[in-house]
Amino acid sequence: MDFIGDNLVLLPIAMPLVGAMMALVIRRLPRAQAYWSLAVMLLSLASSVLLLARVLESGEAVALQVGGWRFPYGISLVGDPLSALFAVMAQLVLSAGLIYALGSKDAIITYPPFYPLFLLLGTGLTGAFLTGDLFNMFVFAELLVISGTALTAASDDRFGTEAAYKYFYMSLLASTFMLLAIGSLYVSYGTLNMADMAARVAERPDGVLLAPAIALLLATFMIKSAVFPFHFWQPDFHAAAPTAVSAMLSSVVVKVGVYGFLRMTTLLFVEQAPLIRGILLALGVVGVIFGGLSAVGTHNVKRMLAYSTLAQIGFILVGIGWGTAPAIAAAVVFSFNHSLIKAAMLMLAGYVASRAPVKSAAFDVVTGVGRFLPAAGLLFFLGGLALSGIPPTNGFVSKMLLFRSGIAAEGYVPLLIIGLASILTLVYVIRAFQLIWWHAPHEGAKAKPTGDSLLAPALLIGLVLLIGIWAEPLVGAATAVSEWLLDPALYLAAVGGAGG
Repeated sequence: MDFIGDNLVLLPIAMPLVGAMMALVIRRLPRAQAYWSLAVMLLSLASSVLLLARVLESGEAVALQVGGWRFPYGISLVGDPLSALFAVMAQLVLSAGLIYALGSKDAIITYPPFYPLFLLLGTGLTGAFLTGDLFNMFVFAELLVISGTALTAASDDRFGTEAAYKYFYMSLLASTFMLLAIGSLYVSYGTLNMADMAARVAERPDGVLLAPAIALLLATFMIKSAVFPFHFWQPDFHAAAPTAVSAMLSSVVVKVGVYGFLRMTTLLFVEQAPLIRGILLALGVVGVIFGGLSAVGTHNVKRMLAYSTLAQIGFILVGIGWGTAPAIAAAVVFSFNHSLIKAAMLMLAGYVASRAPVKSAAFDVVTGVGRFLPAAGLLFFLGGLALSGIPPTNGFVSKMLLFRSGIAAEGYVPLLIIGLASILTLVYVIRAFQLIWWHAPHEGAKAKPTGDSLLAPALLIGLVLLIGIWAEPLVGAATAVSEWLLDPALYLAAVGGAGG
């Protein structure tokens, strides 16, 4: 028996969970705690990469029935192409977040609970992707919310507590919706295992509570991804959260909703998928426009990037809405690339704020500060190119694939709208770059001699350029994800087989 191989899907979840417990034990040794947490996350990332490599090489999912329970009972963990790729995406950015934290001047970094909570954030996020059960997705999402709320409430920013309350209560609303959806589905079909549920819904698509369950799940994942019109909590939250935290929440945590939409439309509710996709397509187009216009008019770099996330998620929803194999592959590539870009850009905003005369990302504070920070300016410029979809960056790859898939799907009207709205990205990126790096600083203002480290955003921007130049591995993985998702029988066979 291949013990490691059989349990490979468990390692990316178990390692940060156990690591968080150990980090709490060594809380009186702050540097040891920090490096331990980074080492744990890097090892967890390595296990996720191994899981993805195995899945892509074999063309089969790695499924585990925890505790040896037979399918569909007990807890199922499933590493299929989608969940494995999203786990790699999440833990790659989380590793960069820990590297940023190691070089951050935020007071929260010195608090003993910071690193344990950060690892629990990673546990919740990875578990939400790798679970094969809707109720356990709820449990992992709650772990994600609790750790994210605590990390935000302890922010140096005086609005951190207010932002944490907003995040918590919006997440509480999403949790309520999800529990109601779970209850409705269980009453109708007697199961919460996603593979078993998919089979039962396909056999009996007229369940009494199926329609409200779908609506509730849609609302849940819209809140999780801050999809218009459930976006209003996000700008305040990301402007006040510590940089190492906001960079995670605005890049990979919002992908929980994207993941949920993909599972809904390709596995759980295949017969109802056309209606769901139509809703996502409409909201995606609106989100691209609204997010872009809001980002143009905002007064804070972090708020600008938060509204930018609303627009970028809109592009992803458009791809899911088209629903073809190329469009789904484009949405997956867009999700992965956006995570790298947005994390890097928020870290750069945090770096500039840490060097400003008063620690703030408001434009009236950071205007002209970039003149003293040329290296950060180069990284921000490259990140702005990626966010705008200009070569040779991964953002160009994302938009090229999405626009090609739109032409193939004959979605000309939404394609025209989002194509024109893409110009807004270039507008707010250029505006921010000009204010920070071209304008003269206020009289007497100059950058502080020290601040946060540039290592983490530099590594992410390096990946942004690497994928922009050599996109074949990611595009190939996304294509495999798309082919797998459009044949739900593969998922059902993999998970059902794990139960014997």
